[in-house]
Amino acid sequence: VQLQASGGGLVQSGGSLRLSCKVSGLKLDNYAIAWFRQAPGKSREWVAKIYGSGLTSYTDSVKGRFTISRDNAKTTLYLQMNSLKPEDTAVYSCNLRNARGDYWGQGTLVTVSS
Repeated sequence: VQLQASGGGLVQSGGSLRLSCKVSGLKLDNYAIAWFRQAPGKSREWVAKIYGSGLTSYTDSVKGRFTISRDNAKTTLYLQMNSLKPEDTAVYSCNLRNARGDYWGQGTLVTVSS
């Protein structure tokens, strides 16, 4: 199983970015998959999760600004990030856990300038 995140970049405060995470090696359909982020000098934190049912959950600091979604046919996870703030600056990574393992994609850097 491999996960590959992309879509990061430099954006001004208030701007938007959409991250993608391409999953290969298994079908996404029944699995929950999540986004995490790690800001400079801080520990990694969970950002959002989407279950196989489509149910979503978010950490409080991104509720109303970020939207997680998935396209099972394309085996791709997305994170639409709007109204970005400087404190959203971090390396964003996608994560999938199943009975066989705990899989991480390489991170994609998001930098929000003030």
